Amino acid sequence: MELRRVEELMDLLHACRGARGTACLGGAPVDLHDHALQTAALLRRSRPADKELQVAGLVHAVGQLLRPGDARGHADLAADAVRPLLGERVSCLVRLHEAPPVGPPLDDQLTEDILILRQADESARTAGLDAGVLEDWRTVLELVSTRHARLGAVD
Repeated sequence: MELRRVEELMDLLHACRGARGTACLGGAPVDLHDHALQTAALLRRSRPADKELQVAGLVHAVGQLLRPGDARGHADLAADAVRPLLGERVSCLVRLHEAPPVGPPLDDQLTEDILILRQADESARTAGLDAGVLEDWRTVLELVSTRHARLGAVD
């Protein structure tokens, strides 16, 4: 599945409400909707200017909804689904947030971003974090999508 419009992604994220999945680093099941919002909110607080990192936190667990029960492959599935809409960096962050990559070493900035995403993923398991509502993220998703579309047109 490839997501091509923000509205499709919003529908998928809304469908996560009430869906149970594992937090990406293991542990007890979490509500995927709440976990996504909490992860993105933590990233917004720690890196307010990095919209792509925040969006990666928001979408990192959608693969569990696309293929329930596939705990090992959900990061790849989510990364492939969001790449056409949100770009290569978001896709890369989603893909690598669970396990170290196989192959050549990553640049230092990407490694740091992945670690920050993992920390937010872990911290988002804490119940009670007021993370707002999904609709608050529509503008950020549209911004990242539009920026990716403009860059894609230039390449």
